Amino acid sequence: MTTAFLSLWAVATALSQVQAFQPVAFPPSSLLRTSSFATKSPQQSLPFLQQQTQHGPFVVPQRHRPTSLAATFSSSSDNTEYDYTCNVLVLGSGPAARSVASLLAASPDNLSVILADQNYERKFAPNYGVWQDEWQAVVEAYQAMGVTLKGGKVGQAIDREWSVTDCYFGGSFDIPTTERMRLDRPYLRVDKNALRDSLNTDTYQILAANHISQAIGVNMYEPAGSLVHDSTGSTIQLQKKDQSMVSVRSQLIVDCTGHETKLVLREGRAPPKGSPGFQIAYGMLVDVEEIETTAGAPSWTGNNIGPYDREAMTLFDYRTDHYDQAAEGTQAKVAADPTFMYAMPLKDNHIFFEETSLVARPAVSFQECKDRCYQRLQHLGIQVTKVYEEEFCYIPMGGALPAKDQRILALGGAAAMVHPSTGFHLCRCLMGAKDVAQVVISELRCPTDQQNLDRAAASAYHALWSPENIRQRNFAVFGGEFLMKQNVVGLRGFFDGFFQLPLAMWAGFLAGWPGLPNNEKHESWYARMLYGITFVTKLPPQVALDMFLNIVGYSLETGVPLPQSVTPFFGKPASFEYQPNTDVVGDVAAKAEARSMLMASKVEEIVPVAFGAEESTSSVAETPVAAPIQLEEAAKESLPAP
Repeated sequence: MTTAFLSLWAVATALSQVQAFQPVAFPPSSLLRTSSFATKSPQQSLPFLQQQTQHGPFVVPQRHRPTSLAATFSSSSDNTEYDYTCNVLVLGSGPAARSVASLLAASPDNLSVILADQNYERKFAPNYGVWQDEWQAVVEAYQAMGVTLKGGKVGQAIDREWSVTDCYFGGSFDIPTTERMRLDRPYLRVDKNALRDSLNTDTYQILAANHISQAIGVNMYEPAGSLVHDSTGSTIQLQKKDQSMVSVRSQLIVDCTGHETKLVLREGRAPPKGSPGFQIAYGMLVDVEEIETTAGAPSWTGNNIGPYDREAMTLFDYRTDHYDQAAEGTQAKVAADPTFMYAMPLKDNHIFFEETSLVARPAVSFQECKDRCYQRLQHLGIQVTKVYEEEFCYIPMGGALPAKDQRILALGGAAAMVHPSTGFHLCRCLMGAKDVAQVVISELRCPTDQQNLDRAAASAYHALWSPENIRQRNFAVFGGEFLMKQNVVGLRGFFDGFFQLPLAMWAGFLAGWPGLPNNEKHESWYARMLYGITFVTKLPPQVALDMFLNIVGYSLETGVPLPQSVTPFFGKPASFEYQPNTDVVGDVAAKAEARSMLMASKVEEIVPVAFGAEESTSSVAETPVAAPIQLEEAAKESLPAP
């Protein structure tokens, strides 16, 4: 399950380059990459130095005044100079960042997009695992927006496909430890390099620089002046690896720097359960040699690696019989802080193993996961002969959503999009990037005088977290909280019952995102209530009772989020939709009436600023009243003009 997440590409970064900016050659040390952009000849452009590198042509920025962009973007001050300007600046370079950058840049609106990250050349670290039907939905959605996911041994950026998925929950509730539960649902391993290449398009530009800002309030940042918003865009200071600073002017900024972002604030009044849980996993890509166990069990041959079928992906192995002979304290610890094995057989004896703590607060240690991984393999008669990669997965799950009314738009982990119960993230994130891109394209398509960037950011947040999406997430947040309280026996009973549900029902819970297959089984309060009632009937009695008690306790502690998610009562969560601040306008009719009456008054000579004409309300001085008709001409002339 950990392979299905967006790893924490929590590098604070920033983005650059405007269409009006003329590409010129640039030394690779600056790492500003551009490709397939129209250039002017040396005679037409500013002086430049040309150099070709293995990464393609590079661009030397020339300081310039901002000019109009594809979306008719202009600066708030024609006299201000910036190093780079663009329509959208994307911070980060993981799957979330590259997805939204690719989708925006593929728009027929010819938006200029910059992706900023000092480490943009770094490869994707995680092994991503996805359900086949969910990935197909993503592929089709991206194809419709002009982005093709390709490559990999299977195609569509996929490295390996298994037609079935296996689970092991033996050791409790009279389930034998050797019993296997087989799920007839195909599972895929994403080719992370092919995915990166598919999203590393020639339609957006890359700037190797990170932001230096930290949010200290909604739309307030320090150091002072490092990030400033106004009605026509945002100006942000970025730092390159050589410590030099550059300024970027952009209409919108998308933060894809991970759950622990420094730019996006979380809701400060979240329920008591607002802090996240953490999925921790130690994984390794290895070759193995099959040997006999120390207990003299036969070696595994043929279609198996240990007990794991080479033609099946193993999603869960929650068995703990390899600790039956351990010290009592060790057994108690293993039971109280459960972990499971996740196994992806690739080819021959080449396999990816990962020992995972599903969700805990505080987190289980990486060393604990690594030790348990090797202990399990030894017990199963599997000897590692070569390690190609090690993976350390740290995934915050749940927690508070972003605060409302922020101009910086969060995506991926920064927007708390990780599934709060499972850690699944990649397909959710890619579909969310599609939703955000569609909103941003639509908003920037408006004529300049009709654009409202606060509305654009709010609309994009609403596309991710509509009130109904929040209700569905709140339901899953409770699931994560419940799972954190379970020992290994409880988790075995939970998941054994979970996968006895109809496939569409459990698959919809794991998807948990609009546009993904089977999500309709969880999109309404009624569907979630039906799921919950059906699920309880599949659970062992002691797990069902524990769940009921947790529902009561959680609802008393956190209030309406859970009952709101499964009933038509208690209203809806607050919306992210744009709500203009009308406090600065007041009651226009009442003020106009007061102004008119003051103007006609024989005794009042001053119109207070609050009652002044709309065009004069910004004046710091009070507005004088026009002289009453009855005044003598000399007296009239002594009054200031209205």
